[in-house]
Amino acid sequence: MPASGAPDGDGLTALDAARIAVAALLLEGVRYVVVAPGSRSAPMAYALAEADAAGRVELLVRIDERDAGFTALGLALATGAPAAVLTTSGTAVGNLLPAVMEANHAAVPIVVISADRPEELRGTGANQTTMQLDLFGEHVRFAADVPAGRDPRRAVETALSAATGAFEDTPPGPVQLNLAFRDPLVPAPGDRLPPESGRRVYRAPRGPLALDFPPASEALPERRTVVLAGHDAGPVAEAFARAHGLPLLAEPSSNARFGPNAVGPYRLLLADFGPESAQPIERVVLFGRPTLSRPVSALLARADVPSALYQPVPVAWYEPGRRTELPLHNLADLADFAGRGSAAWLDAWLLAGAAAQHALDLALSGSAATGPAAATGPAAATGPAVGALVWEHTRGQLVLGSSNGIRDVDLAGAPAAEPGATVFANRGLAGIDGTLATATGIALGGRQETTVLLGDVTFLHDAGGLLLGAGEEEPNLRIVVLNDAGGAIFGLLEHGAVEAAGRYGTAVERLFGTPHSVDLAALAAAYGIAHRSVSTTAELAAALSRPVEGRSILEVRTDRHGLRELHARIRAAVGSAVAGVLAAE
Repeated sequence: MPASGAPDGDGLTALDAARIAVAALLLEGVRYVVVAPGSRSAPMAYALAEADAAGRVELLVRIDERDAGFTALGLALATGAPAAVLTTSGTAVGNLLPAVMEANHAAVPIVVISADRPEELRGTGANQTTMQLDLFGEHVRFAADVPAGRDPRRAVETALSAATGAFEDTPPGPVQLNLAFRDPLVPAPGDRLPPESGRRVYRAPRGPLALDFPPASEALPERRTVVLAGHDAGPVAEAFARAHGLPLLAEPSSNARFGPNAVGPYRLLLADFGPESAQPIERVVLFGRPTLSRPVSALLARADVPSALYQPVPVAWYEPGRRTELPLHNLADLADFAGRGSAAWLDAWLLAGAAAQHALDLALSGSAATGPAAATGPAAATGPAVGALVWEHTRGQLVLGSSNGIRDVDLAGAPAAEPGATVFANRGLAGIDGTLATATGIALGGRQETTVLLGDVTFLHDAGGLLLGAGEEEPNLRIVVLNDAGGAIFGLLEHGAVEAAGRYGTAVERLFGTPHSVDLAALAAAYGIAHRSVSTTAELAAALSRPVEGRSILEVRTDRHGLRELHARIRAAVGSAVAGVLAAE
């Protein structure tokens, strides 16, 4: 083992190795690096500062490594290119785990660059030293430990190949480069930043897309097939459904929830086309990953309804052989499986969908209410109403937080003729971690106006994501917070029935509802962000119609305690309206 301070291997100084690593990262397509401050990572930070001054890379600085990781995740999502995050050693690396786990299951190419102590200091009790290699286990596609003084080029090249899915049968995903550096960690006395150069801003053109397929062959058999578009399905799902005359049941983050065949409140209609109905579903074609609805999960679990999954490339969200759908790799085979829909089949879904949407809209506007709730006046904002309005008004990019927000849009967001915005959501593991940081990365990477819809608990969980250091670029990001003073989703699950029964006293409210009294206006002021509060749908619609300039927080205050009853009224209203339409068929 070399003595402390003595170079080994290739004999590179820390700055030389860091400059080689940076050059290799840029050559392999990295254009954004999120840097969290630290001493052991200083050689990489200085090398990146040199590249930044030369206009070859764009740096973002975040003091919280967890938010740095999710910012890199958002940048990669928006640009479709690998983004890197740099941390120092010790617990700093561990803080990246949530973002790495999400990137793993969502197949997002982020590059973790973790700085480390040289070999002679490992296992000695040296400050901020732990076992960093393989810290992320199976959540990374590749991990390499580059000893101090060694040339990191080959490790960088292999890591970027793995991150971008260049290896056969391996989807894209996160990778780790664990780079050990030995003192000195600072530039040599004669080194200096190069002259400032005009920055070549990296922007991968990305907007909402629509595709067009020729009509399906009339030789295909008529089948009562539905097209399910889960997360990240893409516009191919809409084009396939339209070409085959099939109803399209699309989640918001599928980027397929548009077009003439799209059915809005589809999850409330599945029972109307169940095994005992006049027109039962015969087959299911799945694009993307379904994540939101128990009725959809129940449909896919039915042994009497064959289902197929369109999977042209390897995916990261399930292990082969662990799902029941038949994986098909090309559209021709998928067409043979799906067949084509009859006019009666598609019309039944579209008529039922229109009736359901109308009944739902009436329920949300208060027009379907009776008694005191039917009094005239502005309609109070509720989760589904907020979801519908955000869906209707957002252009550019839309980020949907986990929990109720994305489900509210799935329930109430009416499909348009053309896609209105590119939609993002962390559905790899569907956690609430880092949502604000992810949205910030998406806004900066996409360089478009961006709206993020999230609940108050999700917002508070990542309040630190609001912090931008002095001189950091501010995105055009509108943050819509549905503030019902706690976790509303649990009231819609089985826990709501437990609470209503009263057998556990206030335990459900305390342990699941997690009530709070945080002043979001004061929190916004602390971070220097504009804040506005609304409580009615009219106020919300007016606020959403304004352009997105800089960062702002739009707080929508509502009450979660009547949410279970609201959803019951919606189901009843939709059920009655759809029954009438289908009976007339």
